[in-house]
Amino acid sequence: MTIKASIFGGSGYTGVELLRLLAMHPSCQVVSVTSRQMAGKRVSEVFPSLLGFCELSFEAPSIDSLASEADFVFTCVPHQTAMEVVPSLLESGVRVIDLSADFRLRDKDVYEQWYQEHLCPEFLSEAVYGLPEIYGSNISSARLVANPGCYPTSTILPLVPLLKEGCVEPEGIVVDSKSGTSGAGRGANVATLFCEVNEGFKAYKVAEHRHTPEIEQELTVAAGKDIRINFTPHLVPMSRGILTTIYARVSNGKTEDELRHVLETCYQNKFFVKILSKGSFPNVLNVRGTNMCHIGLKVDERTGKAVIVSAIDNLCKGASGQAIQNMNLMAGVDETEGLRLPGLYP
Repeated sequence: MTIKASIFGGSGYTGVELLRLLAMHPSCQVVSVTSRQMAGKRVSEVFPSLLGFCELSFEAPSIDSLASEADFVFTCVPHQTAMEVVPSLLESGVRVIDLSADFRLRDKDVYEQWYQEHLCPEFLSEAVYGLPEIYGSNISSARLVANPGCYPTSTILPLVPLLKEGCVEPEGIVVDSKSGTSGAGRGANVATLFCEVNEGFKAYKVAEHRHTPEIEQELTVAAGKDIRINFTPHLVPMSRGILTTIYARVSNGKTEDELRHVLETCYQNKFFVKILSKGSFPNVLNVRGTNMCHIGLKVDERTGKAVIVSAIDNLCKGASGQAIQNMNLMAGVDETEGLRLPGLYP
């Protein structure tokens, strides 16, 4: 079986990461890559790291061309741009994994509060939130998957099992995340220039980051009641990786061993989520270049709070790797195909 895939908007970090990973996928062939800016240039000319691995040239975007060549299309374009093309792609018969934020939020009003007017809200109820460890069975049959954001992935995976089992209180959850600069995208931006980032460490979009409602949406489903969180992202001087530290009050005298047991039971058959041994905590270096999520935890007996730490690669499990995991499920192949990669240590 050969899965034919196209990348709509392939000149950014998520596009090149898809190309890197799919070059090693045993069942998938990338048949086209689009880019308005790079149309006509060879992919390996723009990204020399792919020399010898990708012989394609960037094409101007064409829905008809994509539909005639591909079974699956990854849309790697900014929010709003995605909603302009996804309906036409679906109508043409291809299945879509969208890496923008346009279909992640199920409530149109919430989307418009945090982003802008939604042009095709009729697709919000159809889109499946693409977190395979939580929604795998729904993803398999979907024609539109909304690939999760990077910060939400690092937050939802540790918290959902604990909320479902009543191990932590829904109120007062604090999420503190640190991300590498690739999370800001490949476009020129003064704030992410080397001299602006190197040796620096800062919080940004405090109390207003657009991933907040996405996290709250999924935690609300898990808890069965409305959840509001304090979420603060930070920019650190590294190219890729996210380390998220979560503080949540422990429920009903639950012990650290009980919380650990819930996480281990939930993810025991999930290859990409690893619960670290007692006393060990994640390091982004160990998941760099992988689709893994490492989780560690400790209960602070003095404060009655659980401290839960997760690490992912924002471009892999936080974006392109997870998108391929979703494609695998949709195509009916093993979800780990092309993604069983150890970390790029050191």
